[in-house]
Amino acid sequence: MKATLITNVKIVNEGKIHKKCSVLIKGDTIEKIFRKEVPQNVIEKYDVLDGDNKYLIPGVIDDQVHLREPGMTHKEDIYHGSKAAVAGGVTSFMEMPNTIPQATDLETLEKKYDIAKETSLANYSFYLGATNSNIEEVKKIDKKNICGVKLFMGSSTGNMLVDNQEALDLLFANSPVIITSHCEDEQIIRENIAKAKEKFGNDVPISEHPNIRSAEACYQSTVKTIELAKKHNARLHVLHLSTQKEMALFESGELKDKNITAEVCVHHLWFDSSDYEKYGTKIKWNPAIKTNADKAALWDAFNSDKLDVVATDHAPHTLEEKSNSYFKAPSGGPLLQHSLVAMLDMARKGNTTIEKVVQKMCHAPADLFEVEKRGYIRKGYKADLVLVDQAPWEATAENTLYKCQWSPFEGTKFAFKVTHTFVNGQLVYNADKAGMHFNEEHKGQRLSFERE
Repeated sequence: MKATLITNVKIVNEGKIHKKCSVLIKGDTIEKIFRKEVPQNVIEKYDVLDGDNKYLIPGVIDDQVHLREPGMTHKEDIYHGSKAAVAGGVTSFMEMPNTIPQATDLETLEKKYDIAKETSLANYSFYLGATNSNIEEVKKIDKKNICGVKLFMGSSTGNMLVDNQEALDLLFANSPVIITSHCEDEQIIRENIAKAKEKFGNDVPISEHPNIRSAEACYQSTVKTIELAKKHNARLHVLHLSTQKEMALFESGELKDKNITAEVCVHHLWFDSSDYEKYGTKIKWNPAIKTNADKAALWDAFNSDKLDVVATDHAPHTLEEKSNSYFKAPSGGPLLQHSLVAMLDMARKGNTTIEKVVQKMCHAPADLFEVEKRGYIRKGYKADLVLVDQAPWEATAENTLYKCQWSPFEGTKFAFKVTHTFVNGQLVYNADKAGMHFNEEHKGQRLSFERE
């Protein structure tokens, strides 16, 4: 059994930073954690990787990505998305059902798992999509090997809007797994589009996006979804929250004590509406990036534990597609490769702490979805580990790995860099002065869940 000893690292884990530590990996598992200097006779037994005083964190678990396979692989696919993920320190992802065909039945869903088994460098799980008529498929979910159900309360790429009240009640009453929801009110959005067209004609500027997909549209839909969850005592996770007003709907506290949880995405913490002038449709997401006051409220909720999880909503489109006018440009953008370093940069600037970043990106997704033995640096857990150096670098088109070949972070100089990523004990990515190196011989594993 292959064994690797990572020495001389600062472990960031469970709210603390432990200096001058070492971690022993045997096979795909963390065998031992050394809190002090490792004896020389122990070092001599193993392959040693000198951590050079870098941070060692658990692999990031991203609970919301769109990898576009099958059906839209000109934008992204599981291979390229997972490659970008491990280069960014993301060792596990949960992927959304709005592909072509849509993953709204278990047979179609399993075909996505088959693709990932052959091509994904990271660990993976896939959501079953809810529709107005597929409650029988939802009931058949094996809760130990499927991450959850995705509910679109608002339409987005590949419209999967669920708007039938009876279907919603059946879903919340019967889902055997956590329901994750995209919350935007369609009627309010349609009314706002009509107002924008009345004012601007068909030449609506991108700056109107947060007014069209407004704070009120988000709030009203989130209220309705929470009411459904409370009515049926269902587990609900509200995705990509974007407004100050919505924060009043959630409670601070430990994730384990909550039946209703909340997520924020990196782009809603990084950008605000003043950035539309510079980036245009490149930062067109649903829900929209909103005001600086909204962003500040999200940060307050992040630090007070109203917001439980950070994700990306990684949703690539080609640059040609994104370069269209407002109504023709699709919503979504690529983020997997840059999410961790962006969050660490914001911690360095004082928005939060490194320990909090690890809590929201590594520990909390594992706890929320009850992922089996991942998300922490603990003996007996899977060795999904990431080494991060405090070393400056610049994101460019040339070092961006998404299949769409662009990033809204191009030109950004980050203060932190992922140098090594282990997935199931295998070094799948490392970066040095010569460039980025991948071990594609080893593929990720299907996530399993410790659910009763």
